[in-house]
Amino acid sequence: MAKCSICGKGAHFGCNVSHSHRKSNRMWKSNIKKVKCNVNGTHKSLYVCASCLRSNKVERA
Repeated sequence: MAKCSICGKGAHFGCNVSHSHRKSNRMWKSNIKKVKCNVNGTHKSLYVCASCLRSNKVERA
């Protein structure tokens, strides 16, 4: 799974718990997008989460 290049956010793991309390494994995936960004004056493709995009931590190309 991809991780955010800015904050390091990735997938989280845990259990689905049913009404009868049976547990099965599940995964929470972060909202990660592949974005072209300006890094030191050059265009580069980075994996960035939606919260970093919204807070303008990345300058898009």
